[in-house]
Amino acid sequence: MDKNFSDNLPIYMQIMKKISQAIVSGEMRVGERIPSVRELADLFGVNPNTMQRALSELEREGLVISNRTAGRFVTEDINKIDRVREDMARETIFRFMEEIKALGYSKEEIKSFFQGDAIERVG
Repeated sequence: MDKNFSDNLPIYMQIMKKISQAIVSGEMRVGERIPSVRELADLFGVNPNTMQRALSELEREGLVISNRTAGRFVTEDINKIDRVREDMARETIFRFMEEIKALGYSKEEIKSFFQGDAIERVG
């Protein structure tokens, strides 16, 4: 997981996004135990309170579940993970479309661009 932060969002939200990406990409597996707040805070170089807030929000969203005696785990709800993955993809595409439109591309030019070799380069 990338541990670099930008200035455009609160750090806890950036951590949430990074952990969410790790979950939806399979880097963190379904049912996997999540390291402790202190371990993650050390890993990300943040205050434990910041990490606690990020994990609490991920619990509220349903990507992380808590077992009082055993810690936190990645949800086993595959449908939830798939929905979050799709939402993240849509958000990424929307941001991309806004940026590419700002460069003056039309919808037709964007479609043409992706039907060309741009997709091959991602491969």
